[in-house]
Amino acid sequence: MASDSFSPTRWWGVVLKEFLQLRRDRVTFALIIGLPIAQLLLFGFAINADPKNLPVAIVDPNPSEFSRSLASALNSTGYFKVTRLLESEEDAKRTLLRGRELFVINIPADFTKELVRGHKPDLLVEVDASDPGVSGQSLMAISQMPFIALKRELSGPLLPLAPDSPPFGVQIHRLYNPEGLTRYNMIPSLMGVILTITMVMMTSLALTRERERGTMENMLSMPLKPLEVLSGKMVPYIFIGFIQATIILIAARLFFQVPVAGGLAAVYLATMLYVTTNLAVGITISSLARNQLQAIQMTIMFFMPNLLLSGFLYSVLGEPKWARILSEMLPLTHFNRLIRSIFLKAGDFSDLWPSVWPILLFTVLVMFLADRTYKTTLD
Repeated sequence: MASDSFSPTRWWGVVLKEFLQLRRDRVTFALIIGLPIAQLLLFGFAINADPKNLPVAIVDPNPSEFSRSLASALNSTGYFKVTRLLESEEDAKRTLLRGRELFVINIPADFTKELVRGHKPDLLVEVDASDPGVSGQSLMAISQMPFIALKRELSGPLLPLAPDSPPFGVQIHRLYNPEGLTRYNMIPSLMGVILTITMVMMTSLALTRERERGTMENMLSMPLKPLEVLSGKMVPYIFIGFIQATIILIAARLFFQVPVAGGLAAVYLATMLYVTTNLAVGITISSLARNQLQAIQMTIMFFMPNLLLSGFLYSVLGEPKWARILSEMLPLTHFNRLIRSIFLKAGDFSDLWPSVWPILLFTVLVMFLADRTYKTTLD
């Protein structure tokens, strides 16, 4: 019979037992060590609220030394990087619609002639303003371009063309979110965040719950193939995902007045694709985890990089190269681009496909992994 008084020996035995259990639980140990390291790396190096080297395309029908100096001035600001020269305004609209570049600078065909004559021509700057956090800061830099761009060229005989006022003007045209409302950018992406945490969490507990309750034996005794079990467990949660998406969609329209330019059918098709992706991740975690605690830990380890690197809170464009490579491997990154494009841009299938195929590929690979890791025995 145990003594009523506190025993340091018994207490120390309990402490040692807990340390031994933690050492044997590799998933928990990895979370204890890995999570703070990952957070330090992400917040210290990967996340940047002031993105630089934003991609810019230029439409220049008649290239000249002045237009080349404009491109050089853009690059020298640090905010912009000229990535492509386009041939027409149609190409400019297409590249903005697909999100390849965030800015398109349209140089008039008679820009050089009008500049030399001192007529102060205007440049048209078209901006993908769907993410106001990115476009807002950079537009302040682009508005200073007329004051610094042509200082070297407007010298010597052309010095009279360089008065105190800028030699040309800049007309800025904000597309997709002209008022710069943050909710237009955040509400659609919130759908992806909510679906990620709920779908992965619920399905990651599906098989582990069966094992802990002892009902897994009945399922293993049935002539069911792994893919049949895994996909069958996913179907009910698809309806839950549609209910969540519908709630967010109704709130977006009624309370936040977010437009749905691409139509409801496109929203629900994108939702079904992304719900399937997250259910596949959850089922894979469920087949790997030995208990519900491990399943929750794995879910957190999957969710945190998606939340921080997908462009939901911070722009992907502000991340270093290694973080961008990692973000391109995350399904939420591509879903954010897809759902924002559907809500704000109304692109056709060819415009959406660059965001669709990475999600499809990720889903196939994860389902293949789940099929391979599914255990047909309780050992």
